Amino acid sequence: MQQTYHLTTFGCQMNKNDSERMETLLQGVGLVSTDDRDKADVILINTCSVRQSAEDRVFGLIRKLEPIKEKSPNVIIGITGCMPGRDRDRAFKKKLPIVDLYFPTADMGQLPRWLGELRPELVNSDDTIEDYLKLKPEYHSKRQAFVSIQTGCNKFCSYCVVPFSRGLEKNRPVADILEEIRDLAAHGCVEVTLLGQTVNSYIAPDPESFDSENPYKDHFASLLWEVNQIEGISRLQFTAPHPLHMTDEVIDAMTLPAHLNYIHLPVQAGDDEVLRRMNRRYTAEQFLEVVERLRGKMPDIALATDMIVGFCGESDEAFEKTVELYKKADFDISYTARYSVRSGTAAWRAFKDDVSHEEKKRRWNVMQELMEQTTLRKNQRFVGETVSVLVERHEGPKVTDEMLKMPEKIQEMMASQPGFCYGNSREMKLVRFPGDESFVGEIVDVKIKRADTWLLEGERV
Repeated sequence: MQQTYHLTTFGCQMNKNDSERMETLLQGVGLVSTDDRDKADVILINTCSVRQSAEDRVFGLIRKLEPIKEKSPNVIIGITGCMPGRDRDRAFKKKLPIVDLYFPTADMGQLPRWLGELRPELVNSDDTIEDYLKLKPEYHSKRQAFVSIQTGCNKFCSYCVVPFSRGLEKNRPVADILEEIRDLAAHGCVEVTLLGQTVNSYIAPDPESFDSENPYKDHFASLLWEVNQIEGISRLQFTAPHPLHMTDEVIDAMTLPAHLNYIHLPVQAGDDEVLRRMNRRYTAEQFLEVVERLRGKMPDIALATDMIVGFCGESDEAFEKTVELYKKADFDISYTARYSVRSGTAAWRAFKDDVSHEEKKRRWNVMQELMEQTTLRKNQRFVGETVSVLVERHEGPKVTDEMLKMPEKIQEMMASQPGFCYGNSREMKLVRFPGDESFVGEIVDVKIKRADTWLLEGERV
């Protein structure tokens, strides 16, 4: 009987990319993936620690696994990712008695040996891999891929666990990155997203691998130029950059043909004192200066951001400055979080979590309402315009209760419609248009007829 694994991933694109590498490792030792968690021989959970709620979900999932472990004691349950990475004293592990393997992402390459020690019959090899970033990911999409160029972080924002869960910044060789992207392009990939904790701080450990004709000195800008030279890659973006490293060369490289007309640039707050306590290392004015330089090169660029409301000591006046910054930056979209204490961070040690839950919720609602108003306004400009869309999925016509009340011939006619295709424009706006499954994976032009807050609707040109 074939031995199987079930892998659950929580968190960001970096975690998803790590899981794709883990799948390569597991399949390389003879295991196959299964959607049936109850019957898997190995159950792995790749965890996130960015907020308390993320860790709570892990504990909740482990409770659901207890009956499986009780029924099948030989099943191997493992936890990896950010939670074990920051759990230096194993305080969390003590609460997880059914967990057999508990390891940070960087130790992923030891999995074959650990599985072999627990159940030798599971694996056909116990060879280990020292650098997990050397693993070729088991990509789930042929046309799109996340490519990690960096792991870890040196910034030590006071609220953040990443330097503790993933370690200090480590940059992949540019030769390895370009080899991976060339292989992706050769197999039909058209869109690449470069990943890093502060992705634009990238410094190549092998700068000699850059082409002699590369016009840039900044290593991240140089990498963007190199990816632009790879035939087949027509859509390029990156996440998540840090405002400190948005050099003029990086911004100039973003005007190269492959780069999307979009950037996700976290700001976190609009008050200088809050930014100082967060250890973000820039002021609100300096952030807005970066936005000005971006729009100077790309006037219509879509700008996304991250924000935290209710951080330690954030007064009403400080929050209003965040609202004001949002309006000045005129973001297309924001991902706003209510501050939650993360044990082990500088904020946990030095500051009091003194903004009430109710006030955090109120501030979140203010930001959400402002965002939705701004997003709707900015989306309206696309009405009548033609946008380029990479189609990611197709949905057939939905049968509703109202349809079932209609005459049978009308039901048949409506059910025979092609349905809708969905994908993102080069501004990362979700677009829908009538079409069938044959368009999935294709890049098509769509003329926009209607725009709402979360969706642009149109017809294929």
